[in-house]
Amino acid sequence: MNEQIGNVILNYEFYDDTITYSDGPIEDELLAIVKENEVEKVLKQDSRWPILYHLSPARENLLEWLPIEKNANVLEIGAGCGALTGLMCKKANKVVAVELSKKRAQINAYRNKNQANLELVVGNLNDIRFKEKFDYITLIGVLEYAARFTKHDNPYEFFLKQIKELLKPNGKLIIAIENRLGLKYWAGAREDHTNELFDSLHNYPEDKKVRTFSKRELTDLISVAGFTENTFYYPYPDYKLPVYIYSDACKPDPGIYFEHTPNYDSERLVLFNEKKVFEGLVSSGLAEDFSNSFLVICRN
Repeated sequence: MNEQIGNVILNYEFYDDTITYSDGPIEDELLAIVKENEVEKVLKQDSRWPILYHLSPARENLLEWLPIEKNANVLEIGAGCGALTGLMCKKANKVVAVELSKKRAQINAYRNKNQANLELVVGNLNDIRFKEKFDYITLIGVLEYAARFTKHDNPYEFFLKQIKELLKPNGKLIIAIENRLGLKYWAGAREDHTNELFDSLHNYPEDKKVRTFSKRELTDLISVAGFTENTFYYPYPDYKLPVYIYSDACKPDPGIYFEHTPNYDSERLVLFNEKKVFEGLVSSGLAEDFSNSFLVICRN
């Protein structure tokens, strides 16, 4: 069964309504906002984190700079409410966006209803059978949840191996994820997914089916999945609302760092001045290991 919203096709062939993934009632508000085309107006008046996270144009800073060929086809896994979908549609020839939640997929469709090169597939990636392979696959804020939706002894590795099979030769996988050892966590920010202090630093003592990785752990995981050519970038203050993106080749200016990384959705402790510590990490060659987030380009 399909649904059409504007130019966008929503494919429900693989949709399973027994699987729930939601931010709650706020998603009804988001749907109303995009239906009425009031995103700009709402962003000026409403500072709640879910509004900012899902609707802010600053989300596009993460990938706006990335060169993508005009004839490329893109698979966006975990497309959510479409924070990056519109950008991909502008850059590429075709975008297939996969989203587990029907409500989020509808928000995405209304938001991008004028995009004629977009198909939204609603369902769990593990259940979907594709008839094509892709030049680019994006995995933005998704890998950390693989254990929730992938039934396997090694869900993160298995998930990445499945994705690799969907890439064309020389295709690229784009991963964005928080760093388990991000500096903000040492300084008193709550873990982004569990909202617990020091949870990732303690390596997630309670199994909540969500986890992030250090740079070494992520490098090893990507390599085991079969990707041998990987380039790391470091979005600051994080991948969600990046202001700067630096790399191993282009080191950060210590002057860009905030004294305290914002915790948008909850209060945080302030245990030390992050800016001063970051200056020391840069001069010691350790800044990348303590970046709050990673952006990784993996070549097939």
